[in-house]
Amino acid sequence: MCLIGVMHLQPAQLHEARETNVEPTRERRLLEALASGDQRAAEKLVDETYRQVFASLVRLTGGDIETAADLTQETYRKAWKSLPSFRRRSQLTTWLYRIAYNTYLNSIRRPVLLQPIDEQQAVAVEDPRPDQEDRLRLREVSERLRRAVIGLPEPLRFTISARFWGEVPVEEIARGEQVTGAAIRKRLKTAMSRLREVLGEDAL
Repeated sequence: MCLIGVMHLQPAQLHEARETNVEPTRERRLLEALASGDQRAAEKLVDETYRQVFASLVRLTGGDIETAADLTQETYRKAWKSLPSFRRRSQLTTWLYRIAYNTYLNSIRRPVLLQPIDEQQAVAVEDPRPDQEDRLRLREVSERLRRAVIGLPEPLRFTISARFWGEVPVEEIARGEQVTGAAIRKRLKTAMSRLREVLGEDAL
């Protein structure tokens, strides 16, 4: 089973640019409205970007919907606070993904309190049925890929997660990172090579 396919990491997409980002002219008007305190503009920004931000965090958290939802809310809280410092080097969606990405990294660095399980809370686990086995295997494969991506060094980790999990176009990542598109493609190629070393040649 192809691990990249499981997590929507497809090499053929390296040169594609999604058209889901807010258009520059509309974005400028939206920013002006936000700066004036227009509540409707804030709601519009959330409406246009929530799916992308939430989906990227679902992938980063390994499918943990509840945690992804919490991190999405935290992402927007940080975005509102940081909006005056937005330099417009990249589009709003790219900037939001960087905030979401950093929010996720901060969350996994926090200490986790382990709660003991009472005997009354313990639930017997039945033997999985065949279809359950398939789902469990798919989940295991997805988790292997997620851990391999998170284990990459920066800036490879950010670049590959932004491109494939955040659905940020190559040129937009380049603008945000202040490098060329060629440099980003080189990072992606290097990241893919590192992932193959960890996961095996057949994984990608």
